[in-house]
Amino acid sequence: MNRKELEPESSPQAAFGARLRSSREARGWTQDDLAERMEYSSTHISAVETGRKPPTLRFSRSADRTFSTEGTADTFERQWREIRHGSLLEGFPEYVGHEGRAAEIRLYEVGVVPGLLQTPKYASVLAGSAVKRGAITPEQADERVSLIAERQAALVRTRPPLIFVVLDESCIRRPIGGPAVMDAQFARLLEFAELPNTVVQVAPFAMGERRPFNQPLYVLTLPDRQLMSYAESAHRGHLERESTSVLPILTAYHQLQAEALSQAASVDMINQLRKGIS
Repeated sequence: MNRKELEPESSPQAAFGARLRSSREARGWTQDDLAERMEYSSTHISAVETGRKPPTLRFSRSADRTFSTEGTADTFERQWREIRHGSLLEGFPEYVGHEGRAAEIRLYEVGVVPGLLQTPKYASVLAGSAVKRGAITPEQADERVSLIAERQAALVRTRPPLIFVVLDESCIRRPIGGPAVMDAQFARLLEFAELPNTVVQVAPFAMGERRPFNQPLYVLTLPDRQLMSYAESAHRGHLERESTSVLPILTAYHQLQAEALSQAASVDMINQLRKGIS
């Protein structure tokens, strides 16, 4: 049998295939053995291992179950997300996987409305602007907009997560896409604030130096109560799982909420801005 040599450094897809093969061989399994366990054909397994066929989310989750990597820091699903969303910051695809299962989501955003609350048009304008700057390709822009829709859809489930949102005032002051886009986006924020599982607050400019964060921040509480935080700089994202590191961030987030406007006052501010563009 001809054995194709793999080059895992050549691409994320090749790295996925090489890992699949090495995990299989470490257990002494043939491709037929793995195919039976994962409920795929051996031809499909071979194609993924050699990079001729990209893995899917279903395939990746099946691999995690088969190799007992579910819930670990380095899942096959995380690698799949990196393949699919290669234009995103490091760490963000993995974060998105946890976000879709979280019991509680706390987020703070600066400058733009966060993805979980964006309308499709608002998201498209931001992605299109990145294309014009040459930061991403049109295909990657489509991926970003699709990912936002997927993230929002993942939150509409039988037991939806509690979602706490603090928006720096710059998020609602910065015009994106013109009056019609902003009017629809303001309407979306107001609808979101009315949901029984959400709290929306604005951190006003008047907070000044009392604002504890200068960058976007996300804090997740997973179903087993494990805490996780995600923060971004200009070029990369960082996912933190150590509770000793996340707890101070959670404390600072609670301080931010205490200093921010109440939801009622925040809704009033958004309504006033909406009236100003109509």
